[in-house]
Amino acid sequence: MDSRYLRAFVAVADHGGISSAAQALGYAQSSLSAQLKRLEADLGVSVLVRHGAGAVLSEAGARLLPYAREALELEEQMRRVARGGRPRLRIGAQESLAHVWMPEVLAALEYGAGGAEGGADTELTVANRRTLEQAFGAGELDVVFQYDNGMRALGPHAVVGHDRTVVVAGPGHPLAREEEVTPEQLLGYDFLVAERGCTSEMLVDRFGRDLLAGAQLAMIQGSLSALLRLTGHGHGLSLLPELAVTRELQEGELVTLCLTERIRPVSIVAQWRPRLGPAERTLRVLLDVARRADPLPQATNEAARAAKAS
Repeated sequence: MDSRYLRAFVAVADHGGISSAAQALGYAQSSLSAQLKRLEADLGVSVLVRHGAGAVLSEAGARLLPYAREALELEEQMRRVARGGRPRLRIGAQESLAHVWMPEVLAALEYGAGGAEGGADTELTVANRRTLEQAFGAGELDVVFQYDNGMRALGPHAVVGHDRTVVVAGPGHPLAREEEVTPEQLLGYDFLVAERGCTSEMLVDRFGRDLLAGAQLAMIQGSLSALLRLTGHGHGLSLLPELAVTRELQEGELVTLCLTERIRPVSIVAQWRPRLGPAERTLRVLLDVARRADPLPQATNEAARAAKAS
């Protein structure tokens, strides 16, 4: 199938209409329309529903879109390798993982932790969970790293590590002076979460349900950094992966509360797209480097032993 037809189709999906897609690609609208008709003739189905204001994807088009993106990405990878360039790997990570851990993993990859054959041009996208899942489902990312919240895996996946979960507060918070903090004491204060479905809320819901039943959640619409600054200024508490607050704890901007009840670690999960072509080897090296950078290897070993025993 001619890649020009797929590129025309993806452009319409991205720009919401034939006219704007033609403008973005530098084609005459009639030329782009002809390419789309040839694509539909090749497939034997209509991939677009045309109307006066533009065009939207048909059901067949929606099914085709991730495969079209994958085919175009594979073509680009082959061109890069044929010209002697390195393969490209498009990586997505939640902000809480990109705060400290992901840059260290990518630096290790770049400096040869995976050997001479592990090199690649990496592109890192940092976003919230929903945005990453949408981009991955649309074929715009090759591999995504997230904290596990019982997510529905959209492709091959594996646990690459674990992280502690900690309750943090500003150094001036009343609970920061306590040697131990009970669940009942926590319930008197707001817990800050950045957005619905974000890591902090996922941890409150899944790993702190018994611990924090009845706690008040205060929504902070914005980034992780905004949540951390507000927590540091005493506006509430937050339950987060330790990686997300490493720098703030080291600098004394936040403190960890010593709880009377243990909170379970959370898994770090990678999920990736199959058929990555020349980037497949780099992906395997990246996953290996990520496992070696496991923030909590003892939890990973315990989980592995438990899985083997069952």
